Amino acid sequence: MIIDVVVTCGDGAEAVLEQELRALGMTDLRRDRGAILACGTMEQAARICLWSRIASRVLLPLFDVESTSTDELYDAAVEYPWGDVLDPRGTIAVHTTAMRDVKIHTQYVSLKLKDAVVDHCREHHGVRPNVSVDRPDVPLQVHASARGFQVSIDLSGDSLHKRGYRVAMTEAPLKETLAATLLMQAGWPSSDLNAFVDPMCGSGTFLIEAAWMSADIAPGINRDYYGFMGFSAHDPVVWKAIRDEAEERRHEGLRKALPSIFGFDASEEALLSAQRNVDVAGVGKLITLQRKALYELRKPITDSPLGNGLLVCNPPYGERLGEKETMRDLYRALGRVSSEQFSGWQACVLASDIQHADALGFSHRATERLHNGALIVYARHGDIPAASSREVTRFQEGTGTIPPEAEAFANRLRKNLKAAHKHAETEKVFCYRVYDADMPEFNLALDVYEGQLHVQEYAPPKSVDPEKAEARFKLALIAIRHVFGLHREQVFIKVRARQKGNQQYEKKGSKGKFIEVREGNAWLLVNMTDYLDTGLFLDHRPLRLRMASEAKGKHFLNLFAYTGVASVHAALAGAASTVTVDLSPTYLAWAERNFALNGIPPENHYFEQADSIQWLRDCQEKFDLIFLDPPTFSNSKRTPGVFDVQEDHVELIVLCMRLLTPGGVLYFSNNFRKFKLDTDALARFRIEDISPSTIGFDFARDPGIHKCWRITAGD
Repeated sequence: MIIDVVVTCGDGAEAVLEQELRALGMTDLRRDRGAILACGTMEQAARICLWSRIASRVLLPLFDVESTSTDELYDAAVEYPWGDVLDPRGTIAVHTTAMRDVKIHTQYVSLKLKDAVVDHCREHHGVRPNVSVDRPDVPLQVHASARGFQVSIDLSGDSLHKRGYRVAMTEAPLKETLAATLLMQAGWPSSDLNAFVDPMCGSGTFLIEAAWMSADIAPGINRDYYGFMGFSAHDPVVWKAIRDEAEERRHEGLRKALPSIFGFDASEEALLSAQRNVDVAGVGKLITLQRKALYELRKPITDSPLGNGLLVCNPPYGERLGEKETMRDLYRALGRVSSEQFSGWQACVLASDIQHADALGFSHRATERLHNGALIVYARHGDIPAASSREVTRFQEGTGTIPPEAEAFANRLRKNLKAAHKHAETEKVFCYRVYDADMPEFNLALDVYEGQLHVQEYAPPKSVDPEKAEARFKLALIAIRHVFGLHREQVFIKVRARQKGNQQYEKKGSKGKFIEVREGNAWLLVNMTDYLDTGLFLDHRPLRLRMASEAKGKHFLNLFAYTGVASVHAALAGAASTVTVDLSPTYLAWAERNFALNGIPPENHYFEQADSIQWLRDCQEKFDLIFLDPPTFSNSKRTPGVFDVQEDHVELIVLCMRLLTPGGVLYFSNNFRKFKLDTDALARFRIEDISPSTIGFDFARDPGIHKCWRITAGD
């Protein structure tokens, strides 16, 4: 007997479902939104329930009612010969769905159909079916549209995404049917792909679906209930044969050579969930699970080298207010790590925002729009490019001439750049100072940020003619662009005057020109346009790297943390935890973006918006390593008093030392050139002036740029 069925699926999965149904022998396929209409036999419908990886439900339409009146629905249903499709003494359940634009009380519709079935059976058979919400003999579905109602038997009985292996959950799990859809869209499995990696595997859905597809395991193999089992047309003998065939295919599939499948996650809890699910799915021997954060991810080492593979990932969606930029940075990190470790592989990555997918940097073949439950998601399918070079930028001088008045300045730039670049190449430094008012008549600071320049003009004293100062600065810019061979858009200009209070941290514009730069093992965001400072204090680079070398396994506290760069270094170096404290919500959000940009998970890394002094007074935790870099002066409206580093540094240091564990270290630094450490008031501590060792090659001409002490508990 040929029957018509409606096979439903998630929006966007129709094409792959159609391919799947055709492979299962269905004919007369017609595509609708979220469904495929098809013809076949009852045996083929049962095979869909067992073998379809994409379908949500398989519906057998019984009759239509061309009216939206529930009374007319009842009238049609009470006349339907229900004894032909179900046992009047069995159990039923009724579920109603409706098109988005149809306003109807679905529970009332279900009640009307249930009443009609019960009344019909009582009148014609003398008995009535009972209602069983859990595993009814025959589950019925009503679908309401603008045209009326369609009444069907739900042959699947329950949503087919429920494979039976998800015994442990993580936050925001991926639907199994969506995972399979993405894998099929990506061409998995394929003889060209012998490895599979999910760097953020969560509860393991992608891993299990990939393993089942490779091993030819039916997605419904673990289910013991379907809605067709109580249907009068169901043949238990045929169904047993279908099941036996699936079991044989599973045994055969697990015996053959299969691709290597790896799952990584930063969360131990997620990995425990994944391991439980993998074991229940029966593919524990096919899947390797390992705890690794994204920044720790490396291409797995196996007995035989991995060839081409598929990287699939469903990063956590950032849905809280203000997380959009952080999520984009996380996708940048994912794209960068993928390029470093898996270049040449294919990739499929889910994103809740198309801009996040764009941030991956993959050469993409397609972007699919789908649904994960009620959430719209985008699947980016592409090829992973090779990683960009990690070479220090070598500038090529431009062509043309320089005004004679600027030639001396240009020569100084050439000399400084040659010396600085030599050090930068040796030490792998990508951001460094080249010039800092070496010549009084050219009163500016010039910093390299990868391949771009940050120019700060020191405001001239009142005794200098403003027009002459402006003319000289224009000459300097001509020379700078010529010597470095850069265009105007690669040179960012600011004016630095004497700052009061927190002015250096105040926003100067809103162009939002962020670029990514490297320092040691860290990738960092710097803003070249909106603030006087960029978000990265170059003079503290050696100190940050020193602290990173000591941070492994340590609990690290970063006070007056600015954009959290020191915390990023500590986390990448293996700190057990970091706490980043700053009063500014803007800079604290920037710090979180820096963490995301490096693929550092939020677990054990905390961001506290607070006045650092008050936070120290209230804190009861202990730390192994503390970085204290207060401003020279602050009179923020968000704090009760005025802060002066000279007057207040003793209290700050004593508060920090109270929080140190035995053997812990405090690094105290500041940029106040006239600062004098009160050694008498701090005599109980062991204090070492390490300032010379924290001055990099690019600040050697100005060793007073900051002072730094290493402080530990006394004897």
